Amino acid sequence: MEMTDLTGRTALVTGASKGIGRAIARRLAAEGCRVALVARASDALTAAAEEIVAAGGEAHAVPADLSAEAGCLAAAEGALKALGGLDILVNCAGATRAGAFPAQADTDWIEGFALKFHGAVRLTRALWPALVARKGTVVNIGGAAAYTPSPGFMVGGAVNSALASFTKALSKQGLADDVNVNILHPGMTETDRMEALLVQEAEAEGCDVAEVRARKSAEAGLRRLGQPEDVAEAVVFLCSPRARHIQGVGLTIDGGATPGL
Repeated sequence: MEMTDLTGRTALVTGASKGIGRAIARRLAAEGCRVALVARASDALTAAAEEIVAAGGEAHAVPADLSAEAGCLAAAEGALKALGGLDILVNCAGATRAGAFPAQADTDWIEGFALKFHGAVRLTRALWPALVARKGTVVNIGGAAAYTPSPGFMVGGAVNSALASFTKALSKQGLADDVNVNILHPGMTETDRMEALLVQEAEAEGCDVAEVRARKSAEAGLRRLGQPEDVAEAVVFLCSPRARHIQGVGLTIDGGATPGL
């Protein structure tokens, strides 16, 4: 595969220990980026960084809890120390839970917003001066539930909608500061997280996981489920100079499942 124009750039990817975040970090590194991987401390985070290094790239594991402001500040400081500056920020961390309303606990709402929404806001704010200095790029990873809310996934829909609104507003600040800002909304993507959500929805509905999976696939009319690499490819493009005129856009990567705008 021909290299793009990302060689030598620096990138921070959150939620990079597994799933979509890990695929994004791996793909950016393959395009020549020096990458900082951020997630809660775990063997998976270390393994993700080692995988990139083994493939000939540069990666730094930066363990941090992004659900608290102190963790966001520590992640920003650690990444800048490791990379010496920042060209690309990908906010992919998130752990919103499915559940039946009104039985879903208040903590699910608080924790869902704390990590995915407030974590993205705080980390972006902490790194904004560095991004401005490099005329950088921010790509937020939301979710198709921002456009298709459902009673079984209220927290995710609300958080993704809030993140989409924040992204649009931030893109206006980005115009003034010469920073590109966009958001991607993955649909059903084969990750450990999707499996966990299917289990949660099945428990809330009192049915089998297989039944929930089959129903969702049938409702969406998909040719196939999404892969983390589908999102990673879009991130690489949005981070390239070729996409510089794309600003404040929400791109849904769901195989055509979203029924409307």
